[in-house]
Amino acid sequence: MYIKFLTALLHIDDGRSQYPKLEVPGTDFMTLNRKDGDLTDNSQKVFENGSLPAASSNGFHASVTPKTSSFSSSQLLAQRKLFATSKIGRSSFQELLEPSQPQLSGTSPYRVVLGNVKEKTRRRLELLLEDLPCDLEPLEYYETSDQLLEPLLLCYDSLQSCGSGALADGRLADLIRRVSTFGIVLMKLDLRQESGRHAETLDAVTRYLDMGVYSEWDEERKLEFLARELKSKRPLVPQTIEVVLEVKEVLDTFRVAAELGSDSLGAYVISMASNASDVLAVELLQKDARLSVSGELARPCPGGTLRVVPLFETVKDLREAGLVIRKLLSIDWYREHIIKNHNGHQEVMVGYSDSGKDAGRFTAAWELYKAQEDVVAACNEYGIKVTLFHGRGGSIGRGGGPTYLAIQSQPSGSVMGTLRSTEQGEMVQAKFGLPQTAVRQLEIYTTAVLLATLCPPIPPREEKWRNLMEEISNISCQSYRNTVYENPEFLSYFHEATPQAELGFLNIGSRPARRKSSTGIGHLRAIPWVFAWTQTRFVLPAWLGVGAGLKDACEKGYTEDLNAMYKEWPFFQSTIDLIEMVLGKADVAIAKHYDEVLVSECRRELGEDLRTELTTTEKFVLVVSGHEKLSQNNKSLRRLIESRLPYLNPINLLQVEILRRLRCDDDNNKLRDALLITINGIAAGMRNTG
Repeated sequence: MYIKFLTALLHIDDGRSQYPKLEVPGTDFMTLNRKDGDLTDNSQKVFENGSLPAASSNGFHASVTPKTSSFSSSQLLAQRKLFATSKIGRSSFQELLEPSQPQLSGTSPYRVVLGNVKEKTRRRLELLLEDLPCDLEPLEYYETSDQLLEPLLLCYDSLQSCGSGALADGRLADLIRRVSTFGIVLMKLDLRQESGRHAETLDAVTRYLDMGVYSEWDEERKLEFLARELKSKRPLVPQTIEVVLEVKEVLDTFRVAAELGSDSLGAYVISMASNASDVLAVELLQKDARLSVSGELARPCPGGTLRVVPLFETVKDLREAGLVIRKLLSIDWYREHIIKNHNGHQEVMVGYSDSGKDAGRFTAAWELYKAQEDVVAACNEYGIKVTLFHGRGGSIGRGGGPTYLAIQSQPSGSVMGTLRSTEQGEMVQAKFGLPQTAVRQLEIYTTAVLLATLCPPIPPREEKWRNLMEEISNISCQSYRNTVYENPEFLSYFHEATPQAELGFLNIGSRPARRKSSTGIGHLRAIPWVFAWTQTRFVLPAWLGVGAGLKDACEKGYTEDLNAMYKEWPFFQSTIDLIEMVLGKADVAIAKHYDEVLVSECRRELGEDLRTELTTTEKFVLVVSGHEKLSQNNKSLRRLIESRLPYLNPINLLQVEILRRLRCDDDNNKLRDALLITINGIAAGMRNTG
């Protein structure tokens, strides 16, 4: 077994090891030497003088011959005595466990190889843990997972060839699978930045080069400039450029991405993407950073370029997503880049959070459905494969919900063997916190993707259904925006009726509550927007506007069509079921109590109107689904909600009183601590934050 391994390891042509073989003397075996395929007995030749052959330089004997029929007892005794006084006989357990290098080569070839693997890994890991620069030569550590896999696969193949498949298929095979799956970085990280920050960076560069102001150019001029620079072989950004801190942060991010490459990083996501130039701007900044870094290193950057993924979030951007992808793929440089560097694969992300905050849950769901259809069609026109990346949150208001149901309700053809989806906040712990739960969740994902690929979801049966959805969506959006964006009293009501203002003082978020310093709803992030309403048990973002749209359709005589759509169209059924589920979690009495204690007298009428709207929504959702009461088709959920009410209701009452006192005593840290406890309790009871 060892000889075969060393042959592969040391490239020995004649099949024999250059290292001596250790054999322990005994009384019942014979040493055999291999020569030209024949076996010969060397016992008389070796022991013709009655003694052992000379030891090799490392203390081992090249061959040891046991007693033959001509041996006397005195000869055997002398042989054993000589062995007892040899280096082997004197070895301690420590020396056996940690033998010197010559012994390693002859006795533990796998330890030699794997010891080298361990040493290379240890060196790099120590530098990373101590946050020190890496001054090692490239051959002294592993840069890629392929380099780490090479010695592991060598050991695996050797063990298999020597008949030790049981060893090869054990822990070694598990390690090979882990390296193949996780690489040497465990998990690739995505980068994400808003499109406006890239425009600001290019503004600084074009001003410095006296080329004008990039952000003031029209789209065609931007595309012409970006395409020209992408074809250039020189860096665009001068090394001597001086920029403000925000621009420097963007440039530094691209530099780090160039140093790490696609082996450590996954996708570069552009939030608030709206034009083809947003994508090409990132490609240019990425290419420029890689040119600069490779020049300094005097070698190519590790890995490849990052996937650039546009994220379409607002309703306006979702409606134009297909046009943007078509424009991108019509550019020769970009299409060739996708084919050459990304295997003809385009990734597009669609956002559920901001679209829901922008137009309401129902309208957002319909616009997302149409956008996915359009993006898939655009990629198919150019022969490009597409993966849709779903930016879902944990709550229904941000696109959350049962995984299987969500995947099975996607547009036909949008799930072609691939799908990406975010898991956020408490959902990570809930779905992947335990090994058994994590395996079950991955099974659900796999099953749903396979079924959606092999048996695509049924599209709307009639064009009439699409037209009806469009009409309901328009009414729903109008009703939602009239309340949230057009009513001058709503913003003040929102601040008074919910703990949104107090959430900003609590260290429970990964990002600022607002994108900008404005106090309006538009710049408020979707997470605190949904979270605040969830705390009051009103969950307004998930249902506001839905009742108005369904009521209008029913009053126009489309009730039977809506019933048919619910039964036969998976997308529509999923949308209604999710709204029905969140209505089951809402509590009018608790929401009313928040208003009575916290809201100014002049704004309580708005709260009353919203509670009436909630009741209307419940009524028409039941009309469409055909259910007699909420969550009729999900009895386990009903029992779960009812079992939590004895704990949830008192916590809500406590939170109202704490908020009342805290707003009279802002600096009371004890009250803030108490508020945080109630927030955690309500979030756990409602099973989601934002």
